[in-house]
Amino acid sequence: MQGRRTDLTAPDGAPVILALEGISKRFGAVQALDGVDFEVHAGEVVALVGDNGAGKSTLIKVISGVGPPDSGTIFFDSRPVSITRPSDATALGIATVYQDLALCDNLDVVDNLFLGREQARIGWLDEIGMERRAIELLQTLAVKLPSARTQVASLSGGQRQSVAIARSLLGEPRVVLLDEPTAALGVAQTAQVLDLIRRLRERGLGVVLISHNLADVFEVADRVEVLRLGRNGGSFDMKTATREQIVAAITGADVLPGRPRAAAKKATKRPAKKAAR
Repeated sequence: MQGRRTDLTAPDGAPVILALEGISKRFGAVQALDGVDFEVHAGEVVALVGDNGAGKSTLIKVISGVGPPDSGTIFFDSRPVSITRPSDATALGIATVYQDLALCDNLDVVDNLFLGREQARIGWLDEIGMERRAIELLQTLAVKLPSARTQVASLSGGQRQSVAIARSLLGEPRVVLLDEPTAALGVAQTAQVLDLIRRLRERGLGVVLISHNLADVFEVADRVEVLRLGRNGGSFDMKTATREQIVAAITGADVLPGRPRAAAKKATKRPAKKAAR
């Protein structure tokens, strides 16, 4: 395992909470990840995009401890760490909200938030304390629900997604992974979830947004990391990136409209040699 890194600071001065270097993962004959580098800065939304089979889900499983890498190094707060199971990621301060949300429809919002981490008081469940904590958290995130005691089954898709994200914050994480959080949501519900993502950034969290929806990516992301065929396909600052550049990186197009590939590579933050690895 490599030694402690001392250079984990973003160009804007924000600390780099999580860094992956040279991550590779193989499933039989399939090389799912091949020398991937990835960083998450504090107070930043970084979008992870790529076509189907690009390696996005595998990379998230590596970070969340579901599928440890075959090789490579993971740094958290500049020190190398081993994430071999989900509990390792949770202990570090990494929370994951999967696309299926894993909510119990027959339970209310409070019970879902504290499922598996119920608070007890002298041998009894502290229902009042859990409800008070749930209301405070939901209000802090400006999540609008009929009541903290509303059954999850009666909530809209956007409200359910907000509950799942709020639940991930109870452990005070520093990095939150969101897997397709706006999939199958309507316009109003999508706007609600995107507002919540902005509030996570305002709290100083590092947010990883996995999405196929480039409109959502351009709405909230500060940086886009492209994966293509299990390798780094480009890194883009959203202040200057265009949709055409990102689509070209995703598809592997040789020439962007009006500019050669070499010029497109110069527009990325990572050196060209890393984008081509």
